[in-house]
Amino acid sequence: MTSQLPFDADDLESLRAMAADCTRCGLYRDATQTVFGAGPTDADLMLVGEQPGDQEDRQGAPFVGPAGAVLDNALRDVGIERDRTYVTNIVKHFKFTRRGKRRIHQTPNREEVVACQPWLEGEIAAIAPSVVVLLGSTAAKAILGSSFKVTKQRGEMILRDGYH
Repeated sequence: MTSQLPFDADDLESLRAMAADCTRCGLYRDATQTVFGAGPTDADLMLVGEQPGDQEDRQGAPFVGPAGAVLDNALRDVGIERDRTYVTNIVKHFKFTRRGKRRIHQTPNREEVVACQPWLEGEIAAIAPSVVVLLGSTAAKAILGSSFKVTKQRGEMILRDGYH
């Protein structure tokens, strides 16, 4: 990934503040707020999902809705403490369509993913995790390229830019 933002990527709080005012794509217009990553700044493990969901958008924190409950159970099952991991998403605003009063998740498009990549790049630089786990196809393709196929490469460890 190549940085597209003129900032010091080692300062996570400045990065978070800048992301709060992000208008790099149109998703900010309908989202409640920017949902930036959360967790310890010295985390060895970074988990990267696709985008915030409805509850994350309302609460302003990543992985606090139904997907967060699934993640918490999976981490507990393998003995990883959630409060020792940094969790974030490729896209920082909730993309949805309305169905009555409900807001239904929509997969972000390539333009939206590319617009958010500098934020993730900054998070990775600031946290400097030993391992980055990409949760799902959108996250994997954003980092590893469009040729990544989750059905073929699921669970594969890939060394990239010093991270694996």
